[in-house]
Amino acid sequence: MRQVRGLFVSLLVITLVTLGPSPGAAAPEGQMTWAAHISLAPTWFDPAETSGIITPFMVIYALHDAVLKPMPGNPMAPSLAESWSMSQDGLVYDFVLRKGMKFHNGDTVTAEDVKFSLERYRGASAKPLKASVAAVETPDPGRDARLVSREAHPTRRARGVS
Repeated sequence: MRQVRGLFVSLLVITLVTLGPSPGAAAPEGQMTWAAHISLAPTWFDPAETSGIITPFMVIYALHDAVLKPMPGNPMAPSLAESWSMSQDGLVYDFVLRKGMKFHNGDTVTAEDVKFSLERYRGASAKPLKASVAAVETPDPGRDARLVSREAHPTRRARGVS
């Protein structure tokens, strides 16, 4: 269970993208000042390098978005993904990415970028992530990412579905 939990935490933090403004949204106005009570370490800006302490996550959550993220009332809310599903056996997770997402430089976010981020990750949860993921696939390299797990999700095993 710890490996699967590490997998989901990793999914939330390792995607190296930020969302641009949504089509039709008003441009941001004014200035935002953000202060941190600590000295920032350069590795805190890269989710692939994150250590196992909680402090870097305040930086990561402010700068990066994830395929899924915890939201009030939904601990696995779609974020970069517009939707996601899990196979009956709990081994395959399919993510459909939102259309029109851009990196900070204007490049389009694709499923290949999600795959690259997952494969590149070498932070504190890298070992359990690599041990629990059998493959990262891109059935549609533009929008669809698939994560194939080595073991069924614990809730599937608990119900006798495997």
